[in-house]
Amino acid sequence: MVFKKLLGALGVGGPSVDTVLSTSAARPGALLTGRVDVVGGTQAVDIEHITLSLVTRVEVESGDHEHDRSVEFYRAQVARSMTLPEGQQQSIPFSLHVPWETPITDVYGRHLRGMTVGVRTELAIARAVDKGDLDPLQVHPLPAQEAVLDAMGRLGFRFRSADLERGHIRGSRQTLPFFQEIEFDAAPQYAHACSQVELTFVTDPHVVGVVLEVDKRGGLFSGGHDVYHSFQVPHAGGDGTDWAQVIDAWFQRDVLSYGRGHGGAHGYGHHGHHGSGMGGIVAGIGAGLVGGYVAGEIMDEAFEGDEEG
Repeated sequence: MVFKKLLGALGVGGPSVDTVLSTSAARPGALLTGRVDVVGGTQAVDIEHITLSLVTRVEVESGDHEHDRSVEFYRAQVARSMTLPEGQQQSIPFSLHVPWETPITDVYGRHLRGMTVGVRTELAIARAVDKGDLDPLQVHPLPAQEAVLDAMGRLGFRFRSADLERGHIRGSRQTLPFFQEIEFDAAPQYAHACSQVELTFVTDPHVVGVVLEVDKRGGLFSGGHDVYHSFQVPHAGGDGTDWAQVIDAWFQRDVLSYGRGHGGAHGYGHHGHHGSGMGGIVAGIGAGLVGGYVAGEIMDEAFEGDEEG
């Protein structure tokens, strides 16, 4: 996928740059490869640096209001201090490590509504920087994340929406300044006890942490409240563990009961069910889960008017 970027900020007749990704899709923790093609303009220029960054949209609270803001969460220089002769083309290969906590944008070939991640190219000449356009990047889930999403689908949860929230999950190994929440409508068998469920992944090179937040309905003698649960899934997906059974067991114990359950405000911890296996990713996907995924917005429109944070 090639995106032509005329560097107008560097003046008429200045250089132009094409960013070419080897693939438009990646997974958290993977290498993203490609090349940056730079073509000289009407005169030779000294390029100070060429930098690639990963950008997404994050929900930010400001007083009583919320708004989305473009946030850069990864940055790497791919070229430094080079002279580009008049009219000459140079190709610069690159390899970027996609952060483990990069938000998921696509699941089972469908786009998660509201999720956008892009690769931005910056070229600096004489302290003038042009950031160009965004190269959309599809971020697919890891096998362990797919196993959990598959389990949610088999239990009957239906995808509602997804967003990124600024903040930190207490007690987690989170390194980025935001976290992703994937929101589901309650499955029919739990709907009398809760209205919705929010799923968050906290991923590192070793395991995928899973945090569930349930909006539990009030009872005859108690008001509604949030219930939290967390567990870990090995990157192989669990090597045979039925994650739907693990999640259902927790719902039966802490959500369908009359007690308040346990867990704190986005508490994060360990769970005894670590087992093995992929948990039937494809067979158990379920129409309810897939039916909620819809096509996203065009990348330029998604980031239009946002300031980079």
